[in-house]
Parts: sequence; C-alpha cells; structure tokens
Amino acid sequence: MRLKFLGTGAAGGVPVYGCTCLVCRAAQRDNSLGRKPCSVLIETAEESILVDGGLPDLGRRFPAGSLTRIFLTHYHMDHVQGLFQLRWGCNTLMPVHGPADQHGCADLFNHPGILDFSPVMQAFETKAFGSLDVTPVPLNHSKMTLGYCFQDDTIRIAYLCDTAGLPPETRRFLKKWQPDHIVLDCTHPPQESQPANHNDFTLALRLAADFTSARICLTHISHSFDVWLHHHQDVLPPHMQIATDGMELLPEGVFVAAAGQTVNVIPTAK
Repeated sequence: MRLKFLGTGAAGGVPVYGCTCLVCRAAQRDNSLGRKPCSVLIETAEESILVDGGLPDLGRRFPAGSLTRIFLTHYHMDHVQGLFQLRWGCNTLMPVHGPADQHGCADLFNHPGILDFSPVMQAFETKAFGSLDVTPVPLNHSKMTLGYCFQDDTIRIAYLCDTAGLPPETRRFLKKWQPDHIVLDCTHPPQESQPANHNDFTLALRLAADFTSARICLTHISHSFDVWLHHHQDVLPPHMQIATDGMELLPEGVFVAAAGQTVNVIPTAK
C-alpha cells in the first residue's frame, strides 16, 4: 500500500486569498509551499482509491479508469467540490463510499451523474477491496464524518480528518487495532479553549501521546498553524511530522517528500 498526500490544507488553503502573512507570501512565490484541499490517494496492486474529492480538477488529474473508487470523509464543500464537475462524465461509473448522511452536499444526490453513492459505509464494519481491508470510524465534527482505517498484509494506516479529538469508541478501536501510521487533522495552533470541529496542536499532542508506537502525520493545516510552526520549529515529538502536498508514504513505511521539497518544510520570511 502506498499513500500520497494530494492536498494538506484547511478549507482556505495556502495561500489564503488576500492574506499577507509570511506563510502565504512564501506560498505565492513558491507553489511547492502551498496547500490544496485535503485529500490522499491510496494505491495497492488492485485498487486506486481517492479519499475526499475537494480538488477542483479531478477529471484532469485522474483520466477515466485510473480510479477504482472514492471514499468521502463527509459532505462539506471543501471535501466534495471536485465531484460537481466529475459527475457529468460519461461511459463510466464511479463508486463513491461515504457516511450515511441523507443530506449530502447541495444537489449531488439528486443529480449524481456517473457517481454511485449507494455504497454507504457503516462505522466499524470492515470491507475488503482486493487485498485492502477498510474500516470506517466515527469522528467529532459538525457534520456526520468518518475516518478510515486501511490495512493490508504489511501496514496499517488510520486517516482521521476532520475531527476535534476522537469519540471514545473510536479511541478504543484504535488502541486495539494499533495503527502503524495515523494521518491526523491539526488545523489550528494551540487555542485557549478546545476547538469544536478541528484539532488544535494541543489536542493533536494528546492523541499522539496515546499512540507512541505509531507515526503521526498532521494534515488539514491552516496558514495560521503554519505561521505558528515557523516560530516554534522544535515542538514536534519524535514520532510526529507535518504533511506537505505531494508527500508519499511508501510501502516500506518511509515518508518521502515531493520533488524539490524537504519533509517538515517551514517557510522562511523574505
């Protein structure tokens, strides 16, 4: 199993429109420092799975037949906006797996086009896709949201985005399941009060302390968190790192940055 970060940004992305913070200025000069809508690609010998459809250019990125299915964490716009154009394709059918949210987003359910929304995922119900087992787990968010636990013969990866902390039943499952890697929402720098819908760095550290044998990779990152990281470059525990767009987790369990990047890149002011 391989995992590639297609996007690692919060809803506003990086650079944020109109922002002049040091991170957004750096990303305007250097595209490799930007953050697109949060999503990953999971690949095995039999499957090519897109997790979340927030990238606006899905049809150009993934020619017909290159994806086997799409998993959605939830139906907020920044995680599904790319589906609105993709649905008008032809000569193909795309299975879209997601939570049992009867409202979806806008008119996607009423006019699905090539998107097959019927494979609804139930929490803690494991399904096999070739050699890959997938188990959805509930998350804490303002809309019905699932994380996904991916397992093959060699590695276990938990993808937990968007969430503020974890529901007790999800935490218990993960403690028993023992992931090798956790991809975790961390949208905010440390906050004075606990955020409602996304982890801040304090919540992320608490979870990381419960899973010291796993590699924790933070995603869904806002420009404000990137700015805070610039001024606190030594705060990450040894088993935690920051995801960047294009970074890959190889089958050997090694993170490799995209060409021209370094892992845990932190923009510098100019």
